[in-house]
Amino acid sequence: MKLRWGICSTGRISNDFVLALSLLPAEDHEVVAVAARSEASAKRFAEKHKIATAYEGYEALAKDVNVDIVHIGSWIHVHLPLCKLFLGHGKNVICETPLALSKREVQEILDLAKEKNLFFMESWWSRFFPAYTKLRELWVGGDIGDVKSVNASFGVPILNEERVQLKEFGGGGLMEFGVFLVNVTLMLFNQTPISWSTKGCLAPSGVDELAVTTIVFPNNAIATLTSSAGVYLSNEMEIRGTKGYIKIPPLFWCPLKMEVTTFIQRSDRAMDIEEKREVMEFPLPSSKEGFNYPNTAGFQYEAEAVRQCIMKGLKECPTVSHKDILLVHEILQDARHDVGYISDADKEQQTTTGPMPCQ
Repeated sequence: MKLRWGICSTGRISNDFVLALSLLPAEDHEVVAVAARSEASAKRFAEKHKIATAYEGYEALAKDVNVDIVHIGSWIHVHLPLCKLFLGHGKNVICETPLALSKREVQEILDLAKEKNLFFMESWWSRFFPAYTKLRELWVGGDIGDVKSVNASFGVPILNEERVQLKEFGGGGLMEFGVFLVNVTLMLFNQTPISWSTKGCLAPSGVDELAVTTIVFPNNAIATLTSSAGVYLSNEMEIRGTKGYIKIPPLFWCPLKMEVTTFIQRSDRAMDIEEKREVMEFPLPSSKEGFNYPNTAGFQYEAEAVRQCIMKGLKECPTVSHKDILLVHEILQDARHDVGYISDADKEQQTTTGPMPCQ
């Protein structure tokens, strides 16, 4: 079955997604149309990527009978109306992350997808990388014992960008980077957390500049996740168990390599151990020039998984369930509230300790 794609928006992430699709067999994936706010932008994108049809405005794309599924790559604040537009016209949808400005908006989108009986997925492309498939095998197989600690960070200084500065655009490090930290962590633990809380500080515009989220899991395990839109962080992840640890070097959200270290106890003294280290590499199967972001050729893993789901008649992907999507956005919303970042999109207010501007 060939999946016929429509592309909503002509920004950098849409460019990378279309390039990744071009790496897959043409008999399985085809981009048949693109839409942008301006006709000129749509036509430039279509010419660059050899797409047959270009639309000014998004309603024409929603009505195109040749489109099976739409990829939404626009800014966060318009995800809700665009998802409603395409789902309302009977299109399957994959929407870039983060899905929406609040948990309430996320719930509205998921409810509409269910009502229309259509496939819908938030683009958690990290979950489809082969490195994470292998990591889960090692975790479940007990290679590093009982996992007790996960530490990860995602930070890049991009607060000067308009969409990151302002609340109305869903700005801040938690929305931009925290969504990757939280969704990957929940995938690895594969169980509902017991609790979560966040400490952090705000930029002058009121969005979070730096935040540390702690998530407590059963079996006395804790994840510590640091996000920042103001400074470069290590951008890696480390998983510590009773028998060893696994390190995902930068960039943990699109990994091509991981280091697995196991402990060999040499005596009954706790510190008398030998470490056995193995490096596993997972190179991208194919790539080309022209990508804006590192390793986004890996979108191809996600795209093919979506095709397989639709072929099977599934309305949600088991790797990115609607339940997981809602939980991640609940954690992110609580995290924003914890540091004093309340947006107009938030329906429910909660008591916070108040904003703590970074000095």
